[in-house]
Amino acid sequence: MQPTIVIAGRPNVGKSTLFNRLVGRRDAIVNDQPGVTRDRREGDARIGDIKFRAVDTAGLEDAFDDSLPARMRRQTEVAIGDADLVLLVIDARAGVTPVDQHFASWLRTLSVPVLLLANKCEGRAAQPGVYEAYSLGLGDPVPVSAEHGGGMNMLYDAISEALGGVEFLEEQRDAVKEQGPLQLAIVGRPNVGKSTLVNAL
Repeated sequence: MQPTIVIAGRPNVGKSTLFNRLVGRRDAIVNDQPGVTRDRREGDARIGDIKFRAVDTAGLEDAFDDSLPARMRRQTEVAIGDADLVLLVIDARAGVTPVDQHFASWLRTLSVPVLLLANKCEGRAAQPGVYEAYSLGLGDPVPVSAEHGGGMNMLYDAISEALGGVEFLEEQRDAVKEQGPLQLAIVGRPNVGKSTLVNAL
């Protein structure tokens, strides 16, 4: 069974951009306006040979009344309750905010494992934010650029370790073997050696 990984964080830190990169298509709405994602979005995702169910959540906001932000927060909390792993995303260029600190403290009280992602690490301007992220007490932050695909190798390693490392990957590979032999198509223009390659295989 594929694990569920929930992407969480305050509004406008790049959660939906990361979701789109992991699922390989632009399912989630990406906009610079905070609070664009109001409903959970789910999709089959992968990073390297790790397959999982990704959940893109509304931005975590410090609201507890019956307002829209409060309802969005409660929906995010439900998603996190069903997660095998949470990716808490912060904006490294903006640095750690009080809202980041509040929700990092809350996540530390839960039993679900959490990876801290310092997003928008496209240049040196983000480095102070990465160092500041250590103060959240969630371990080493993983510097990534969801928009440009930077840091995906480090994210792969972190997810693999958080989900059980080698044992987890072996379970997924065993599941693939049970589905039968791999079917492969070889395509190309005429006279480039397709048949020779098939014969060699």
